[in-house]
Parts: sequence; C-alpha cells; structure tokens
Amino acid sequence: MEQIAKCGFFFVFIFLSSVNSDMITVSNGAKWGDWQFKDMCPEGTYARGFNLKVEEQQGRGDDTALNAIRLYCSSSPSSKPDQYIQSGAGRWGSWTNVQWCSYGFLTAFKLKVEKYQGSGDDTAANDIIFKCSNGDFIPGNGQIWGEWEETSNSCSKGICGIQTRIEEPQGDGDDTALNDVRFFCD
Repeated sequence: MEQIAKCGFFFVFIFLSSVNSDMITVSNGAKWGDWQFKDMCPEGTYARGFNLKVEEQQGRGDDTALNAIRLYCSSSPSSKPDQYIQSGAGRWGSWTNVQWCSYGFLTAFKLKVEKYQGSGDDTAANDIIFKCSNGDFIPGNGQIWGEWEETSNSCSKGICGIQTRIEEPQGDGDDTALNDVRFFCD
C-alpha cells in the first residue's frame, strides 16, 4: 500500500510540474552569449502567434540561422493581436510571416539546435516548433542545421513571456546569434 501511495504521489508531482510551470525550457539550447531582457505580454493576454528573424544560408560565409523570435499577444483565443513582444535579437536576417494558432494560445515548444562544430561554422539555434492549446503544432520555417530534441513542458493557459540567449557579433570570429530561449507562463 505504501508503494502505491508513493507512486501515486510521484505521478501527481510529475503531472503538476509538467503543466503548472512558471518557465518552460528545453535542454538542447547552445551556451554562447548572454541572457537578454525578459519581455512579457500585457496582463491577461497570451501568445497566439509568432514569427522568426532568420538569416538565409550564406554559402561559404558565416551562417547564424535563427536571430530572433517575436510573440503576438491576445486576450482572445480566436482574434489576431496587434501587439508583439520580443527579447534580444541578433542583427542578421529578415522576418518570416507570422504563424498563428488556428484557435487558442501557444503552450509549448521544441527547438532545433546545431551542436558545436569544432573548426566548422556554428549556427546554434536554427528553428522552433510551437504547440497550440488546441493540439496543433506550428513550424517556424527556420534553417536546416541541427537536431530536434524533446518538447518543453506545457503552460496550463498559454505562453506570456520570452527571454533569449544571444551571442553578440564576434567581428572576424564565428557568429551564432540566438542560442537558446525560455518562455514564461501565467
């Protein structure tokens, strides 16, 4: 009986910790650069959409891939917001079209990250996929390098904040720009 009680407690603990988290992260983010400022949706609003700042492939040049992420906040699970939030950003690339949850809010994510390349060209974070509260997954249309790993825990209502880890320009060195991201839940 004591073993069953312990297992039940363990299950409840795991379930609650995966749903009711103040911050959601993944473990495969790269480590170059510094954490930038945290930006939050206005109170009572959550992210319904996002877009990415992505550098095109440079051929023989220095690639950075993912440079920034914007979140579009709304109080309604079905309306398009007019306000976005954004943490730090790399200087390269252009903005993709905004991707929206068909209904609901962004609740979890998966990050595509290229591992350290040694003497090769490092790009760090390349792409992101978000999960919506209605169960849909929305790809970010970033770059091709790297591997997907685990999906983050989920926010119970929705993502309402962002903080990025950005490597500053390296001059003649190897630039990576966005290395990691963490999101905040209400």
